[in-house]
Amino acid sequence: MGTISTIGLDLAKNVLQVHGIDSLGNILVRRRLRRGEVLRFFETRPPCLVGMEACGTSHYRARSIAAFGHTVRMMPPVYVKPYVKRGKTDAADAGAICEAVTRPTMRFVPVRSPAQQAALLQHKTRDLLVRQRTMQVNALRGHLA
Repeated sequence: MGTISTIGLDLAKNVLQVHGIDSLGNILVRRRLRRGEVLRFFETRPPCLVGMEACGTSHYRARSIAAFGHTVRMMPPVYVKPYVKRGKTDAADAGAICEAVTRPTMRFVPVRSPAQQAALLQHKTRDLLVRQRTMQVNALRGHLA
């Protein structure tokens, strides 16, 4: 049995799916992990390439996993979707992520720091408030007309 060279991690709310392969493409790990088990799982593994879809919580997960020496790459979900071979399940998504992260032409999302995420939160909140204010002004103008 070889060592794991690439892991695909499908993120979810409570149960995350892991799909690990060796350098020859043989599947070595295919299992479900609860939230609390994820960091212990990566802590005990030798450094490898970890792929995941980019979403709101993926930046935190990527920073946590990278702290153990792993190389973490995040991809937009629309770029991973073509690699899903069968039905939409968490296990199939993890396998697709594992395959997609090894492609040389794949585009990756940089991991954001907590400061970058905080700044982005401020910008998004301000944008939401401006849109809501505009909606209210337009609604009031429509009612008065």
